[in-house]
Amino acid sequence: MTEPFVLGVNYWPRRKAMYWWSDFDAGEVREEFALIQELGLNVVRLFLLWDDFQPEPGAVSVESMKNFATVCDLAAEAGLGLDVTFFTGHMSGPNWSPRWLLDAGLPIPSRYVRQVVSRDGIFNGGYRNMYTDPTALEAERLMLRSLVGAFKDHPAVWMWNLGNEPDLFAWPPDADYGRAWVREMVSLIRALDTKHPITYGLHIANLHEDNGFRIDQVYAETDVAVMHAYPMYLPWSRSPLDPDVVPFTCALTSALCGKPTLMEEFGGCTNTPGKESEVWEWTAYGQPRTQFMASEDDLAAYLAEVLPRLVEVGATGAMVWCFADYIPELWDKPPCLESKHERFFGLVRPDGSLKPHAQVIKDFAAQRPVVKEAVRRVPLDITPDEYYRAPLAHLARLYEAYLEQGRDTA
Repeated sequence: MTEPFVLGVNYWPRRKAMYWWSDFDAGEVREEFALIQELGLNVVRLFLLWDDFQPEPGAVSVESMKNFATVCDLAAEAGLGLDVTFFTGHMSGPNWSPRWLLDAGLPIPSRYVRQVVSRDGIFNGGYRNMYTDPTALEAERLMLRSLVGAFKDHPAVWMWNLGNEPDLFAWPPDADYGRAWVREMVSLIRALDTKHPITYGLHIANLHEDNGFRIDQVYAETDVAVMHAYPMYLPWSRSPLDPDVVPFTCALTSALCGKPTLMEEFGGCTNTPGKESEVWEWTAYGQPRTQFMASEDDLAAYLAEVLPRLVEVGATGAMVWCFADYIPELWDKPPCLESKHERFFGLVRPDGSLKPHAQVIKDFAAQRPVVKEAVRRVPLDITPDEYYRAPLAHLARLYEAYLEQGRDTA
């Protein structure tokens, strides 16, 4: 039986962003889910902001559970499936920590954290490691039991996701420890729900280094392999809109884990309407920042190249980042205050109008794409253990071979 190629979107509301669970508006969600459905998308990835869903380690918020139930109902009404992401966690620059995990006397348990945010705002300190702290581990088990137990039979649930780019929030002591954590959490979910697939939202950094979550080990424990990739962030990409990077990372992920891969996040930030592509410069989190900002038309052309190439590598689907640009009223709050480019990643502009790449996705959806056997692969000539001894060097070598393969078949 032919499997449809999944088309989806990562979702934060344009008027609320990361603050929607604490300022919930069902009408807003209904309106935006209707637009997502009109574009021909069928999956929405949403994020259970950990501090909102578990303000205390020993209880899951009744109000957040109620709001999530409403979101599930609205998704079902719109014919949308939900990729439900737990323990968020890292998001769009800052790390949004549960307030009970904070500890000003501790370092941040990841080398990439730019800013720590909790309910009370920006926090000048660190937090305990969610993979080793006993209180955090018990809280995680409780959250999974509560949410999966309550919603496993809801028709809107499409997939359970253990987290978003986890190494950006905290590193486990080593890869064996990281795999054991994934195995335990997957087993806990499966004891409650045998119907829905489970994944963990790994990203390009998990191909760059061994940060405790190796592609081959994590996806040996989950049902689904996923990848997040953006050429505009990568020094080894040929250009900020290199159309081969995203399909290559899918193909490399599949080569390492032996499973077809869902491109769970890809896309780009756009310049203001009518402006050409350019590089912005500003100070973010106390450091100079430069960021390529694509013209709206250039980003649309980029997506038009990437989508069919994902089908070529046997990907199971593509989920764009993200639904909306955020309204100016959010620009003085995290993440928009410092991460200015995060204001402009949407399919829709702050006023709700569609950007050109939304039409590209709609047109692609209208073709009813299906998952196909890969016609382009990354032939892995080393073991995963060998790959992770020098991952960046192997990645660069394998990417050049992938590009050469494409030139040979052109």
